Amino acid sequence: MTLSAPDDSAASPVLEAVVLPVKTGEESAFEAAFADVVPIISRQNGFRGLSLTRCVERPNEYLLQVRWAHLTDHTVGFRESDDYQSWRRALHHFYDPVPSVDHFTDILRA
Repeated sequence: MTLSAPDDSAASPVLEAVVLPVKTGEESAFEAAFADVVPIISRQNGFRGLSLTRCVERPNEYLLQVRWAHLTDHTVGFRESDDYQSWRRALHHFYDPVPSVDHFTDILRA
């Protein structure tokens, strides 16, 4: 197990983590729409992978985790692209309320 000091998050690999509160009753439609737009995010510079998991206790909530090579690959490269507008159109109408996005860097992995 290694413990390391965090680097400047703009230059370090980052994990984007978002709890997605999907409108009750829209879960199946959301999952289908999400599967359809995975190619949009997968083709972005710096994209390193993602996982989408569903909450057991609150089945209308999902956890999206996206690994990016650099923070700016997400915040500038993807968020300022035409692809992001397609992503928004496909998914954002499912959310209530609009989720907040956070970014993390590794400190410890075991």
